[in-house]
Amino acid sequence: MSKFILGKKIGMTTIYSENKNALNVTLIECEPNLVLLNRTKERDKYTATLLKVEKNKKKFHLKEFRLEEKDMPKEGDKITVDVFQEGDKVKVSGISKAKGFQGVIKRHNFHGSPHSHGHRHDWRAPGSIGSAYPQHVMKGKKMAGRMGGERVTTKNLEIVYIDKSKNLLGVRGAVPGVNGRIVEIAG
Repeated sequence: MSKFILGKKIGMTTIYSENKNALNVTLIECEPNLVLLNRTKERDKYTATLLKVEKNKKKFHLKEFRLEEKDMPKEGDKITVDVFQEGDKVKVSGISKAKGFQGVIKRHNFHGSPHSHGHRHDWRAPGSIGSAYPQHVMKGKKMAGRMGGERVTTKNLEIVYIDKSKNLLGVRGAVPGVNGRIVEIAG
């Protein structure tokens, strides 16, 4: 059976394992997710489960997880952190932190111009952006622009901490997004 849940990123902390190793973990609060709807091959041409979780008192978040018909939970069931165990490998998806308008050095890892040999104030400039023909900049040219705020998936993260009374999951490593944002956890 595939494992999945929606949760709210709380933040990062350090916990210590039994052999006194420090583990950097991201805490995710996973309130019980309500199964709203099951999609079937006959009705919808694909199989999936639609989950609902509250963002705050007024808003909620919906997300579909594709899975086999035999693995589907019943409509109206609640999915909790009980489906996961310590040591499980999961992938976590979310919207990354938005960084606003950035130059080419930060956005595309350009190395910049040398600080000598005739360069005076253009150290962080992109350099040449095209040739004499055709007389326009080609599509897809790496230039300055808005960075971040995109969907990102981090794979092979290990669950190292589970608190069933507080609905908390501790995932070893960094998880995309700002604190308080909804992320998807799938195993």
